[in-house]
Amino acid sequence: MDKSNVEIIFNWLDETTNTIQQHENEPYLDSLSMALETLFFGETSPEMDDLLTHKLEENLKSIHIDTYNREQIRKAIQLAILKGMKDSTQQHHLMTPETVALLVKYLVEKLTANKETFRMFDPVCGTGNLLLTVVGTLEKQVEAFASEIDGSLLHLALASANLQKIDVEFFQQDSLRPFLLDPVDVVVADLPVGYYPDDIRATEFELKADEGHSYAHHLLIEQSMNYTQNGGYLVLIVPDTLFESDQADKLHAFIHNHAHIVGLLQLPETIFKSKQHAKSILILQKKGVNTNAPKQPLLVKLPSLKNTVAMEDILRQMNNWFSHNQLNS
Repeated sequence: MDKSNVEIIFNWLDETTNTIQQHENEPYLDSLSMALETLFFGETSPEMDDLLTHKLEENLKSIHIDTYNREQIRKAIQLAILKGMKDSTQQHHLMTPETVALLVKYLVEKLTANKETFRMFDPVCGTGNLLLTVVGTLEKQVEAFASEIDGSLLHLALASANLQKIDVEFFQQDSLRPFLLDPVDVVVADLPVGYYPDDIRATEFELKADEGHSYAHHLLIEQSMNYTQNGGYLVLIVPDTLFESDQADKLHAFIHNHAHIVGLLQLPETIFKSKQHAKSILILQKKGVNTNAPKQPLLVKLPSLKNTVAMEDILRQMNNWFSHNQLNS
C-alpha cells in the first residue's frame, strides 16, 4: 500500500530529526526545529559539521515540500511534535488536539461571519498548533499574532508557520507582561492551568489572589480581555473546574463586568488523560457600545468526537443557534 503524503513528510521529519539528534546531542523537539528549518530553507545551517551537512543535503534530495498541501504539512508536523512530547510530562507542553482546534476554528468562523478580514492573537501559543490550525483552515484574510515564553516551543511554532506559509508575528515573552500590540478582533488560547509565580506582576491585575499566588489561567483571561477590542471575541480552552475554584467568585464578577458569556462547550472527557484534565471551550464577547448578551448562551455538552451521527446533530443545533443569535461586534 502506498504511504499517505502525511506519512511521507512525517517519516522524513522523524529520520532527519533523529540524525540531527545523534550529531548535536539535542532533545528531540529542538532537533525537530532544526529539521523544519532545514526543510524550509532547503539548505543546512553553516554551524553544522561537514558530516551532518552531507547527511542532511542527501535527505533534502528525497523530498519536495512544495508538492504537498498545507494540511498535509500541518498534520505531519503535529505527529512529529506528538512523538517528541511523549516523554514530556509537563502539562503546558501538551499540544491542543487537532479536533479541538478545528472546533475553535468553526466557532471563530461563526463569530466573524460579517468580517472579511480580522486580527487574531494567541497569547500562549506553545507549538502554535491551535493558532495555525485556525488560521490555516479559515478561508479569510487573518492578521495573526502569537506569544510564547518557552524558546523551544516558539522555534517550533515559527518553523511550522513558515513551512505552512502562514504569516504570524511572534513575541517571545511572559504573556502576562505588556505587549506592543493593538487590541485584536479575536483572541484564541488554550490556557495553561496553574499558579503564576510573579506575585509582584500579578498585583497589576483585577484577578490577583487576595493572598498567595494567583491563578495564571485567571490572569490570562484578564490579559486576553485587555488585548481584545470592544465587541471582539475570546475563544478560550479552559479547565472544566474554572468556575469551581476558591477564586471563582472574583472571576465571575470580572466576566460579568467586562464581557457577555456567548457560550460554553464542554469537551468529551475521552480526549483527555483523566477527568481532572477535562476542558471546555468558553466563548466571551468583550462589552462594547452595541453589544448585548445573547438571550440564551450556547451551552453544549459534546458527544465523543468519534460519534459522527451525534456530532452532526450537535453541529446542526449549533448552526441553528448562530442563525438565531445575530451577535453585534
